Amino acid sequence: MKKFKTGILVAGLVLFAAHGQAQRIKITEGDLSALKNETSIRTEFTYENMNVGKHASEAEYLAKKTADYNKKEAGKGDRWAKDWVLDRKDKYEPKFNELFEKSSGMTVNGGKNNARYTLIYKTNYTEPGFNIGVMRHNAETNAEVWIVETATNKVIAKLTVEKALGRTFGGYDYDTGVRIAECYADAGKALGKFIKKNAD
Repeated sequence: MKKFKTGILVAGLVLFAAHGQAQRIKITEGDLSALKNETSIRTEFTYENMNVGKHASEAEYLAKKTADYNKKEAGKGDRWAKDWVLDRKDKYEPKFNELFEKSSGMTVNGGKNNARYTLIYKTNYTEPGFNIGVMRHNAETNAEVWIVETATNKVIAKLTVEKALGRTFGGYDYDTGVRIAECYADAGKALGKFIKKNAD
């Protein structure tokens, strides 16, 4: 029995490690050499033309979820839809910036213009995932990243970030916003490391 439990634990750790390695980052245009000696960077986030799960558009997803929640409890869907948007500034973007700073060594200046370069993080796909206790599915996001000169908007590099995973240790991510925020933490950490390595 002890060997069986140990086997399950090892298998679980291997599976968790495999999930941690699922993210892929690629340079699709230009290079990152301009960032070699930079100590700060500005960040912007966009969510235009973002697909959600199996839905044709974000609007379709929001309409369905809002209606479903409102059927269960009056006003619940409207509150959920409002939080869906507010979570971007309140949870996702701060998580990304925090982990990006730690892994890249660059200070993130947010909306300030005193950084020579701006990182524009364009989320184009979100899988919200779910956690109902006995079953769960990690959140996941894909994005395109543009590095541009702040003053001119000249693009110096484009990258793709695929399969940034959102999961929390212990599985207490019942809230959609918490799961998706972890996707941005995952992306920020990995992208910071990638830029630090490839800017040299």
